[in-house]
Amino acid sequence: MPGRVKTRLIPALGAGAAADLHQRLVLRALDTLIATDVGTVEICCAPDSTHEFFIDCQQRYGIALSEQCAGNLGTRMQDAFRRALSTASKALIVGADCPSITVGDVRGAASALNDHDAALIPAEDGGYALIGATKADPKMFDDIDWGTSTVLNAQRERFRSLGWRVFEGPTRWDVDRPEDLARLAELVPPIML
Repeated sequence: MPGRVKTRLIPALGAGAAADLHQRLVLRALDTLIATDVGTVEICCAPDSTHEFFIDCQQRYGIALSEQCAGNLGTRMQDAFRRALSTASKALIVGADCPSITVGDVRGAASALNDHDAALIPAEDGGYALIGATKADPKMFDDIDWGTSTVLNAQRERFRSLGWRVFEGPTRWDVDRPEDLARLAELVPPIML
C-alpha cells in the first residue's frame, strides 16, 4: 500500500513507486523460496490477508497466507515462529526486501537447523535477511532496537544468553535506503526502477 511500505525509499521514489518496488521484491522472494523446496511458504500479511496482491500471490504460488499480529517486529516474528513451530520442527523467516538472498542461502540455513537452534543470514546494514529457529522462546527478541545497525549484534547476544547453537551464513544486502537502489540492476534478472 503506497505510503505504508518501504517508507525510507519514498523520498527517492515516491510512495507509489516504493510500493511497486516492494511488490516486485516480494515476488522475487517468493520465486526464491519456492525454488528451495524446503517446506511450506507463507506470507505473513499486514494489515490483513485480503489485499488483492496477497490473494494473487496465494493463487499464483500455492502458498499460505496469515495475518501479522500487532506489535513491533520482534513481537510479530515471535508470533510467526510460535505458530510455525506448533506444527513443524524448524521455521525460517526471510525478509522480502533482500533480493540478494539465494536458494543456497535458504537451503543452507534450513539444513543447519538440523543441528543448530537458530540460523542467521546477516545483512550488510547491521540487521539480518533471514532468521531461523527450532524453538520459539518468549525472550528470543527481547531488548532489540529494531531498524538500527545494532539488530544483528543484539540478536547474536540474545541467542548467546539463551545458550543456543547458532549457524551464521554469508552476509547479504537488502533494500532499505535510497543508496541501496543502484544494486537492483546488478541482480540476475535485474529489478528495474
